[in-house]
Amino acid sequence: MFFETERLIVRKFDATDWIDLHEYLSQKEVLKYEPTSESDEEECKQIASERSKNDVFWAVCNKETNKMIGHVYFEQIEPVKFMTWEIGYIFNPTYYGKGYATEACKAILKYGFEQLGAHRIIAMCNVENSASWRLLERLSMRREGHRLENAFFKKTDDGKPIWIDSFQYAILENEWKGIRD
Repeated sequence: MFFETERLIVRKFDATDWIDLHEYLSQKEVLKYEPTSESDEEECKQIASERSKNDVFWAVCNKETNKMIGHVYFEQIEPVKFMTWEIGYIFNPTYYGKGYATEACKAILKYGFEQLGAHRIIAMCNVENSASWRLLERLSMRREGHRLENAFFKKTDDGKPIWIDSFQYAILENEWKGIRD
């Protein structure tokens, strides 16, 4: 299964995607706001293999080169009866500022609302990650909340959590239809 946009192919992961995945998951700056640290080649092989066996992560590939330039996370959250999905993304910094993440996420939102019957799609991001929350706003998602010290991914040298604030964004099906009409 895949989606084609003007410049991209958004498709299921393949185990061979580890090479392109390693190109950006090995960079500390890319993972600054993520719960993981840099991944070496072996870890990226394992990650790509695992992702090729599920439908939660989508590889985003440049249509001209077939190179994977990033990925999108898209998963239904509990309780299922609320028909809510969560979206997230990480891209290779070589491709920042070119609209690829916006284009890929729009394709995933369309899939969620028009094929999966989503009622609501949410996203969370660190308040310091202005590039991420600006992307969410370009997708017509609205900021619903500012959660104070709601998570930690890293610890101080003496083991204390480094708490972060996050923004929660969302878009409803009827809002999506309104911007599509």
